Amino acid sequence: MDRREALKRTAMLMGGVVSAPAIMGVLKGCTARPDIDWKPEFLNPQQAAIVTAVAEIIIPRTDTPGAKDVGVPAFIDGILKDVYAEADQKRFLDGLEAFNKQAKDVQGDDFLDLDEPDQEAFVREVHDAAVAAERGPNPPPRPFILMMKELTMLGFFTSEAGATQVLQYAPVPGSYKGCIPLSEAGDGRTWAS
Repeated sequence: MDRREALKRTAMLMGGVVSAPAIMGVLKGCTARPDIDWKPEFLNPQQAAIVTAVAEIIIPRTDTPGAKDVGVPAFIDGILKDVYAEADQKRFLDGLEAFNKQAKDVQGDDFLDLDEPDQEAFVREVHDAAVAAERGPNPPPRPFILMMKELTMLGFFTSEAGATQVLQYAPVPGSYKGCIPLSEAGDGRTWAS
C-alpha cells in the first residue's frame, strides 16, 4: 500500500470528526514488542508500546515517514498529560485496557504479542465496529480506537513531515490565481495551513 492509499483509508476511517480535546491540543517491527524511543510521561511503558504500535498501523511508514518516525506517540502522551481533562484521560486509559483485553479474548494473546498482520486486522476490525456504532442512532462516547485515530492524525499532520511531505505547505500563500490548471495548484493536495 502506498502513502496516498494509506492516507485515503485513514481519512475515510476518521470520518472527518475530531473531538474537542484533540482540537485543543493543536507499530510493530521485528521484535516482539515495538521499541519506544521516547520517555512516556503519562502512559506506562506497556501502554506507550500499544499506542506506538496502533499509531504506526494507522499511519505506516511508506515513501514518507510514518507516525512513529515523526513522534506521534510522544505527541499523544503529551496531549493526554497536558490537555485532556481527567475524565477524558480515564476514558482513554480504560479504552486502551479494554482494547488489549479484547485482543486477548479474540486473538488469544495480548495485542503486542500478536503478529503484525494480526495486529492490523484486529485494529481494522475494532475500528470498523466503532465507526458503525458511532453512526448508529445512539452513539456511545468516543471509543479508544477513534480517539487514537484522531490523535494520530492530528499529531502526524501537524508535524513538519506531515505538513510538508504529505500536505502542501506555504508559510504565506502567494498571490491569488483564480482559474489555473490543477497541476499548477498542487495536483489536488490539501493545504497544510
